[in-house]
Amino acid sequence: MKKLIIPLIFISLIIVACNSKRDQVEVVEEYMPNVSLTEEEIKNGILTPEILWKFGMIGDFQISPDGKTVVYNITHYDVDKNKGFTHIYTISVDGRESKRLTGGEFSYLSPSWTRDGKKIMYLSTETDTVALWVMDPDGKNRTKVSDWDKSINAYKISPKGDKIILIADVKIDKTPQEIYPDLPKANVIMTEDLMYRHWNSWTDYSYSHIFIADLDKDYKVSNPVDIIEGEPYDAPMSPYFDESEFAWSPDGKYVAYSCKKLTGIDYALSTDSDIYLYELATGITKNISKGMPGYDRFPVFSSDSKQLVWSSMETPGYESDIEKLFVFDIETGNKENLTSNFDYSVEHVIWPKINSKQDKIYFISCIKGTHQIFTLDLTTREIIQITDGYHDYQDIKLAGDRFIVKKMSMSMASELFTVDFDGTEKQLTYTNQHIYDKIEFGKVIPKLVNTTDNKKMLVWLILPPKFDATKKYPAILYCQGGPQSPVSQFFSYRWNFQLMAANGYVVIAPNRRGVPGFGSEWLKQISGDYGGQNMKDYISAVEYCKNEPFIDENRIGAVGASYGGFSVFWLAGHNENKLFKVFIAHCGMFNLESQYAATEETFFVNHDLGGPYWDETNKVAQNSYKNSPHRFVHKWNTPILIITGGYDFRIPYTESLQAFNAAKLNGIDAKLLYFPDESHFVLKPQNSILWQREFKAWLDEYLK
Repeated sequence: MKKLIIPLIFISLIIVACNSKRDQVEVVEEYMPNVSLTEEEIKNGILTPEILWKFGMIGDFQISPDGKTVVYNITHYDVDKNKGFTHIYTISVDGRESKRLTGGEFSYLSPSWTRDGKKIMYLSTETDTVALWVMDPDGKNRTKVSDWDKSINAYKISPKGDKIILIADVKIDKTPQEIYPDLPKANVIMTEDLMYRHWNSWTDYSYSHIFIADLDKDYKVSNPVDIIEGEPYDAPMSPYFDESEFAWSPDGKYVAYSCKKLTGIDYALSTDSDIYLYELATGITKNISKGMPGYDRFPVFSSDSKQLVWSSMETPGYESDIEKLFVFDIETGNKENLTSNFDYSVEHVIWPKINSKQDKIYFISCIKGTHQIFTLDLTTREIIQITDGYHDYQDIKLAGDRFIVKKMSMSMASELFTVDFDGTEKQLTYTNQHIYDKIEFGKVIPKLVNTTDNKKMLVWLILPPKFDATKKYPAILYCQGGPQSPVSQFFSYRWNFQLMAANGYVVIAPNRRGVPGFGSEWLKQISGDYGGQNMKDYISAVEYCKNEPFIDENRIGAVGASYGGFSVFWLAGHNENKLFKVFIAHCGMFNLESQYAATEETFFVNHDLGGPYWDETNKVAQNSYKNSPHRFVHKWNTPILIITGGYDFRIPYTESLQAFNAAKLNGIDAKLLYFPDESHFVLKPQNSILWQREFKAWLDEYLK
């Protein structure tokens, strides 16, 4: 079953209780998780794993038609119940009026405004299937408006308000029980092709499909029609099912969506998704990006409905390529690359009509370890960065004469801000101010470090709270995953730099080769060079930072997850000088040959490793396997903690088991944490707190 389409951090975190059925609700239930700090937490004044789970996490947000009010989600967690609850809030764009509209032990997701602005529509988990509801802007008169035997994963109301897109799962493939009806209790996965599992779930014989339904004046939903009926494809695409992958044209005549219309081994080997244009009047679907072999996603229409833009990757099989912005003219069929001279990715695009013009496009891009807002002039093709500073803008929407954005930094979880067209910003929400008022965070310092090939590398240093420059602190090298994921100003609820620093460590976080935000050359260098220049970049960062007077060069460790876990395993086999005194690897690649054969998205290992290990004529691939960490395990000489999850299919948990077994057989002091019900990420509150306690204890044992 596909997950509700919400940001990735919430996909596995939201666990809901569905034990009653109601069609209309008048009263907001009062129960909410307790997020206040204890006297002891206030007295200590530093971040802990328990406090981290008291943070409210802001999710989706939408602007009212009059541009005056924002409706948004916040998820809070109850550690004792080991679950999260997502509720709906509103705030005026001037920040003066805010209100919680829902409460209780259900989750209320994906709030949006009806086109007349009279109601807020949302998804609710309080019935057996996830259904659509509406309520007044003050939270009253909550009424269920969909009656469907399918759970709704996402939706979008048409511009005229008379239609609605619904996203729901459709079973297409035959189950074993349908093949053998006399064996109804047989439990088996049967397949003759690849992609029988993806990220953290086995095939359930169903696919995410787009339905278009009628929406009447009372907001009742009826007559849903599947526009990709019978097709064995996911739209939006697995594994993220991002609602930005489908859009209405402003005139309501078209729906654009992205889909990778491939199956089995073809799907596993390719990133060739396309943008499809569905015309409501004729029911005709047209592929408008045909022949473009990389990922094509995130369609956005112009306000006059005559054109649309989307993000496109040029290189087939390369999931982390620079995302260029293409424009398509619906009438002529012409398409053009608008950002051919921009060496960074275009994300979170909006194409607003401002002062009766639609001559500028606004977007977010990762640049130099941050995420900033840019504008593209459609007449001159000039691209201008309009914001600056040490932060990450995560999303952007237009609200009249300004933008509403979601913003975070290493020292602040996501909050909503207003941003003027000139880049001036003002904070709108203060979801976690009660924590910031009582807890001291460490200072974040940027450093420019020379690499072995004479490049300048940005390295973030995160200092412990209550920092004393006269003391010497142990330090940990943070190895980024991805490998092409930015080391930007993110606030993570798992690998949280402030929490690491609060444990009494200086965190060294390099933007090594392979991370975005520093141009395509820097980004692409890592592919086919695992164990190469990026590892030298890590060593350069540590060698530079260990000379800081407040870092004890004899107490340095290295930690990382995913590709960061690979990095830790590789560094463990190249630690002859004992630069590192301890290691922690989470869900890392250990044996690249078994990783190639076991992972599900084969296009990734084909591109990043160069190809299969059995291709002896492929020099790039053979160099990758020659540098596999398992080939250097006989050189391991340092204690290591290894962590993995049973539902990790991206880097199967057996990689971590191999590494742990090899460490013990080689006499290394090692410990294994295996979470049977977690995936590539540890997301359940109590599992996460245990993870954080073990993380700290292992480092403390060898560095303190």
